[in-house]
Amino acid sequence: MGRTPYQQNHMNCIVMNLIKFVACLIVAASLTAQAEDKKLDLSGTWKSSFTNQTGQVRETIFTFKQEGEKFTGTTTGRNREQALEEVKVNGDEISFQVTREFNGNKVVTKYTGKVSGDTITGKTEFSRSGETRSREWTAKRDTTTKEKSEKSD
Repeated sequence: MGRTPYQQNHMNCIVMNLIKFVACLIVAASLTAQAEDKKLDLSGTWKSSFTNQTGQVRETIFTFKQEGEKFTGTTTGRNREQALEEVKVNGDEISFQVTREFNGNKVVTKYTGKVSGDTITGKTEFSRSGETRSREWTAKRDTTTKEKSEKSD
């Protein structure tokens, strides 16, 4: 027994909708896989420098480590190494803080930034003499250090 034109047209619509649905699933799965491939990799050494109020250029080195979703690290500058505290990463944004001691006083510097390739740009905030101050900061990934560690693995 044959199908009526209405039944045939209805069946064609169902098949076309099913094909569209499967195609959407494939595209969604592909986009999810690409997003997972582009997870932020901060691991390695990053260098930052700024000129202080007396005209001296200060270099700071940040070393980030990543274990799964957890980020840790240290900062080195002025012959001191300090742990990075409260490291948080959300998409391409990073925040952390560093507590340093100067003349018996603890100074907390809060860093926020956005990662783009091998560059982090953002802002630091700290208090001095009861006044909150901020400055722009930029850090560049030290690719020579990363290459050396990959060769030694």
